Amino acid sequence: MVHRALLGSMERFFGVLIEHYGGAFPLWLSPVQAVIIPITDKQQEYAEQVRQRLAAVDLRVELDDNKDRMQAKIRRAQLQKVPYMLIIGTKEMEQHAVAVRTRSGEDLGAISLDEFIARAQAEVAAHT
Repeated sequence: MVHRALLGSMERFFGVLIEHYGGAFPLWLSPVQAVIIPITDKQQEYAEQVRQRLAAVDLRVELDDNKDRMQAKIRRAQLQKVPYMLIIGTKEMEQHAVAVRTRSGEDLGAISLDEFIARAQAEVAAHT
Protein backbone atom coordinates (compact mmCIF):
# COMPACT_ATOMS: atom_id res chain seq x y z
CA MET A 1 0.00 0.00 0.00
CA VAL A 2 1.31 3.43 -0.98
CA HIS A 3 0.55 6.24 1.45
CA ARG A 4 0.09 9.75 0.09
CA ALA A 5 -0.59 12.72 2.32
CA LEU A 6 -0.55 15.61 -0.11
CA LEU A 7 -2.40 18.10 2.05
CA GLY A 8 -0.66 17.00 5.22
CA SER A 9 2.76 17.45 3.69
CA MET A 10 1.79 20.86 2.28
CA GLU A 11 0.58 21.95 5.72
CA ARG A 12 3.86 20.83 7.26
CA PHE A 13 5.80 22.64 4.56
CA PHE A 14 3.97 25.90 5.23
CA GLY A 15 4.40 25.41 8.97
CA VAL A 16 8.15 25.05 8.52
CA LEU A 17 8.22 28.06 6.18
CA ILE A 18 6.32 30.27 8.63
CA GLU A 19 8.50 29.13 11.51
CA HIS A 20 11.68 29.72 9.51
CA TYR A 21 10.77 33.31 8.63
CA GLY A 22 8.97 34.02 11.91
CA GLY A 23 6.04 35.30 9.85
CA ALA A 24 8.21 38.07 8.36
CA PHE A 25 8.32 36.76 4.81
CA PRO A 26 10.71 38.27 2.30
CA LEU A 27 9.16 40.64 -0.23
CA TRP A 28 8.83 38.04 -2.99
CA LEU A 29 6.90 35.65 -0.73
CA SER A 30 4.87 38.08 1.38
CA PRO A 31 1.11 37.99 0.75
CA VAL A 32 0.97 41.79 1.13
CA GLN A 33 4.14 43.44 -0.12
CA ALA A 34 3.29 47.05 0.76
CA VAL A 35 0.65 49.04 2.62
CA ILE A 36 -0.18 52.54 1.42
CA ILE A 37 -0.88 54.91 4.32
CA PRO A 38 -2.33 58.33 3.49
CA ILE A 39 -1.87 60.83 6.33
CA THR A 40 -5.21 62.59 5.79
CA ASP A 41 -8.24 62.29 3.55
CA LYS A 42 -6.72 64.92 1.25
CA GLN A 43 -4.21 62.34 0.00
CA GLN A 44 -6.82 59.61 -0.53
CA GLU A 45 -7.17 60.11 -4.28
CA TYR A 46 -3.41 60.06 -4.88
CA ALA A 47 -3.09 57.02 -2.60
CA GLU A 48 -5.63 55.17 -4.75
CA GLN A 49 -3.65 56.11 -7.89
CA VAL A 50 -0.49 54.72 -6.25
CA ARG A 51 -2.34 51.50 -5.36
CA GLN A 52 -3.55 51.06 -8.92
CA ARG A 53 -0.10 51.75 -10.34
CA LEU A 54 1.57 49.22 -8.03
CA ALA A 55 -1.12 46.62 -8.70
CA ALA A 56 -0.60 47.14 -12.44
CA VAL A 57 3.04 46.02 -12.08
CA ASP A 58 1.96 42.93 -10.10
CA LEU A 59 2.90 44.12 -6.62
CA ARG A 60 0.53 42.98 -3.88
CA VAL A 61 -0.56 46.16 -2.09
CA GLU A 62 -3.29 47.33 0.24
CA LEU A 63 -4.55 50.83 0.91
CA ASP A 64 -5.16 51.54 4.61
CA ASP A 65 -7.95 54.11 4.40
CA ASN A 66 -9.00 53.53 8.00
CA LYS A 67 -9.74 56.68 10.02
CA ASP A 68 -7.06 55.78 12.62
CA ARG A 69 -4.06 58.00 13.25
CA MET A 70 -1.04 57.52 11.00
CA GLN A 71 1.06 56.04 13.84
CA ALA A 72 -1.64 53.44 14.51
CA LYS A 73 -1.68 52.48 10.82
CA ILE A 74 2.11 52.14 10.79
CA ARG A 75 2.07 50.04 13.95
CA ARG A 76 -0.64 47.76 12.51
CA ALA A 77 1.41 47.21 9.35
CA GLN A 78 4.51 46.43 11.44
CA LEU A 79 2.58 43.91 13.53
CA GLN A 80 1.31 42.29 10.33
CA LYS A 81 4.97 42.17 9.21
CA VAL A 82 4.33 43.90 5.89
CA PRO A 83 7.72 44.53 4.22
CA TYR A 84 7.06 48.14 3.12
CA MET A 85 4.84 50.97 4.29
CA LEU A 86 4.32 53.78 1.80
CA ILE A 87 3.30 56.95 3.62
CA ILE A 88 1.70 59.71 1.60
CA GLY A 89 1.47 63.27 2.84
CA THR A 90 0.99 66.58 1.06
CA LYS A 91 4.69 66.84 0.14
CA GLU A 92 4.76 63.33 -1.36
CA MET A 93 1.55 63.97 -3.26
CA GLU A 94 2.93 67.16 -4.81
CA GLN A 95 6.20 65.44 -5.79
CA HIS A 96 4.51 62.23 -7.03
CA ALA A 97 6.53 60.31 -4.48
CA VAL A 98 6.08 58.04 -1.46
CA ALA A 99 7.83 58.06 1.92
CA VAL A 100 9.08 54.51 2.42
CA ARG A 101 9.43 52.69 5.73
CA THR A 102 10.41 49.09 6.27
CA ARG A 103 8.82 46.71 8.75
CA SER A 104 11.93 46.99 10.93
CA GLY A 105 11.22 50.72 11.34
CA GLU A 106 13.92 51.98 8.98
CA ASP A 107 12.87 55.21 7.28
CA LEU A 108 14.12 55.36 3.68
CA GLY A 109 12.64 58.81 3.15
CA ALA A 110 10.69 60.13 0.20
CA ILE A 111 11.49 58.55 -3.15
CA SER A 112 9.72 58.74 -6.48
CA LEU A 113 7.10 56.11 -7.18
CA ASP A 114 9.07 54.88 -10.20
CA GLU A 115 12.15 54.43 -8.01
CA PHE A 116 10.17 52.39 -5.46
CA ILE A 117 8.69 50.21 -8.20
CA ALA A 118 12.16 49.56 -9.64
CA ARG A 119 13.51 48.73 -6.17
CA ALA A 120 10.67 46.34 -5.35
CA GLN A 121 10.78 44.61 -8.73
CA ALA A 122 14.56 44.17 -8.46
CA GLU A 123 14.17 42.68 -4.98
CA VAL A 124 11.50 40.25 -6.20
CA ALA A 125 13.48 39.32 -9.34
CA ALA A 126 16.60 38.60 -7.29
CA HIS A 127 14.82 35.84 -5.39
CA THR A 128 12.62 34.16 -7.98
